[in-house]
Amino acid sequence: MTKVQSLASLLRAWRMRMEPSVVGLAADRRRAPGLRREELAAIAGVSIDYVVRLEQGRATRPSSQVLDALAEALRLSAGEIAVLYRSAGLSAPPGPVDRQLPASVDRLVSRLDAFAVGVYSADWWLLRWNSCWVALLGDPAGFGGHDRNLVWQVFTREDWRASPADRPLREFQEALVADLRIAAAEHPADEQLLDLVTNLRAASAAFDEQWAAGRAAVHCSERKNIRHPSGDLVLDCDVLKIAGSDTNILIYSAAPGSADAELFERIAAASGPGLRRRRR
Repeated sequence: MTKVQSLASLLRAWRMRMEPSVVGLAADRRRAPGLRREELAAIAGVSIDYVVRLEQGRATRPSSQVLDALAEALRLSAGEIAVLYRSAGLSAPPGPVDRQLPASVDRLVSRLDAFAVGVYSADWWLLRWNSCWVALLGDPAGFGGHDRNLVWQVFTREDWRASPADRPLREFQEALVADLRIAAAEHPADEQLLDLVTNLRAASAAFDEQWAAGRAAVHCSERKNIRHPSGDLVLDCDVLKIAGSDTNILIYSAAPGSADAELFERIAAASGPGLRRRRR
């Protein structure tokens, strides 16, 4: 099957699976399921002749604008849009950062009440947290605007409780900036991400300098100093990345039998069980 034939067969299959009622059309008697070609053409703002030529494999170079219009008309998923573009010989346009939490990660976090767990998007927006996280680092439900973002907290909030125990703060900051730069490169049209970077550059001279420098750095698991009202402690902070997702899981834990573990257990005991969800 050639590239053009693949595109033609895909468009026919997607058009035929489309329920007319989904796009506000009457589900009258039809000789074939799905949308008629003229209906798809009207919804997408493309000529009926061009839709026919695409489905017959006679139109060989559809533009990205035409593909976008067809994808929207056919209600294609992000994965299907990528297939559509590849079938037309084009690179799929990058979408926004995925800030939806996979159900499997939600279930995992709900079983980790003995640890302080926070789940972040690729651009470091806090998506989920548990009660132990609240007890250790404060309740994110009270944070508004950019204060729900880890990079913003690290660069602008003096009251942020966690800092690297074994390397300079600047190295940790550079790693976060590098993470944000990668996210911005992979999702250049994400307005929320662009707004975050713009505001960070205005609010923090350190961030502005590091962003302009473009240094490569690695964000890794490490020990963190935690400033807590009950006393300072040192905890391990592990970062888990979920394959196929823009999700980072941060887990704070203590070395068994240590004084830090004792204090951490007392702090955790003061919190009730349960997973907290983002409220934005």
